[in-house]
Amino acid sequence: MAFISLFEVIGPNMVGPSSSHTAGAVSMALLARKLFPAEIKKVEFTLYGSFAKTYRGHGTDRALLGGIMGFETDDLRIRDSLSIAKERNLDYHFSIGQDTGEEHPNTADIDMTGVNGERLFVRGVSIGGGKVKIVRLNQIDVDFTGEYSTLIISQTDRPGVVAHITKVLSEREVNIAFMRLFREEKGAKAFTVVESDERIPDEVVEQIRENPLVSDVMLVQI
Repeated sequence: MAFISLFEVIGPNMVGPSSSHTAGAVSMALLARKLFPAEIKKVEFTLYGSFAKTYRGHGTDRALLGGIMGFETDDLRIRDSLSIAKERNLDYHFSIGQDTGEEHPNTADIDMTGVNGERLFVRGVSIGGGKVKIVRLNQIDVDFTGEYSTLIISQTDRPGVVAHITKVLSEREVNIAFMRLFREEKGAKAFTVVESDERIPDEVVEQIRENPLVSDVMLVQI
């Protein structure tokens, strides 16, 4: 069972009205933005559950757009994020997804396209008190919160890749809090997610990329 502190019950510093539907949506989209390697040209949001039912009234649409543009949860520009997105020529669209019964009630898919054609699909959930989880990247189920400094390594699931990652981190004296491998199937595309409770040196990104079975490395710092 997840631990919830008194500060989480009170809620984060935020533009309201809802910690789950507004602050959580901002945090989810901001985390997705940090994972994306380029300037975003277009973003498509698909909403599920209570997000889909109340997103206009609770400002979830403004919150998601604000997060994608880099706004924090207490940034007053969130209230005007729809018009700001248009001023920035950010092409955005909201749609309602078909619930399968497996989604968390506060779920959003975020499909980003960069100015040079880069693509990243992220599914996030708002779990309460402004906290979020990323649960899918490019159709692979994952599980991380962004509350730690986080490395996400896109790779082919072959022997030696994880050993390469841990060797690089060990040489840089990175203290690993959590490390998990998520994959489509054995030998296929996979993500290794490494979380540390301290800042991860930026140079590990290029060192990890030296392995030919690594296709991309994303780094989110706390």
